[in-house]
Amino acid sequence: MPITTTIHDRIAEIVFDVPPVNAFDSVTWMSIPEIVRAAGANPDVNVVLIRAEGRGFCGGVDIKEMQAHPERITDLNRGNYLTFKAIRDCEVPVVSAVHKFVIGGGIGICGASDTIVASEDAYFSLPEVDRGAMGGASHLSRMLPLHKVRAAFFTGGTIPAAEAYRLGAVEKVVPPESLANEARAFCAIIASKSRKALVIAKEALNGLEPRDVDRGYRWEQGFTLEMYMHEDSQRARDAFVETGKAAKF
Repeated sequence: MPITTTIHDRIAEIVFDVPPVNAFDSVTWMSIPEIVRAAGANPDVNVVLIRAEGRGFCGGVDIKEMQAHPERITDLNRGNYLTFKAIRDCEVPVVSAVHKFVIGGGIGICGASDTIVASEDAYFSLPEVDRGAMGGASHLSRMLPLHKVRAAFFTGGTIPAAEAYRLGAVEKVVPPESLANEARAFCAIIASKSRKALVIAKEALNGLEPRDVDRGYRWEQGFTLEMYMHEDSQRARDAFVETGKAAKF
């Protein structure tokens, strides 16, 4: 199964396993919101843990699908939006445990989460400017300061876990082999609390945020669609699919 959910000791563990790089197609993105909602609504669950198997946490969207089926961009956009919104709106806290690459949509998942635990080899990246797309800055802005977000976005560069930790985006950086157990131990602390208190606290904390991250992301998605319609977007995606590298402009 590409996405599984198990519940143990009041922790709902959602695991991504979509080879080769956990880059999800539109159907997969559209399936995630209900998985998250169901986990958070379960009265036996006090915290949701999202992690992944394989080469990295999340490679974002399946660009090859976009190349073959450009008409699916609106489904993909909606799946992304609903996924990130479901995580942020989840009744209970959501913890993301990440390793290796956290790219594109993976940033949305982390940025919508309440807490991030990262392995030492993890890094965060929004390569959209090199993929003929937009989006992701709204959620990265929940994690990092404004100018760091812009530097990362304009360059398509990477932010190592240690740097994200230094800037306060990551709660804990751990050895790769300890990631799952360390994340579960952190979740166990949350799971020991009153579910009612956690639900109220989550709603209160969301309401205290100075801006609406969901509306911000919808604003970004308008530019995503505009970019996809431009010839430079096609050129960028062609280069990535054919060579795995950024196009030259």
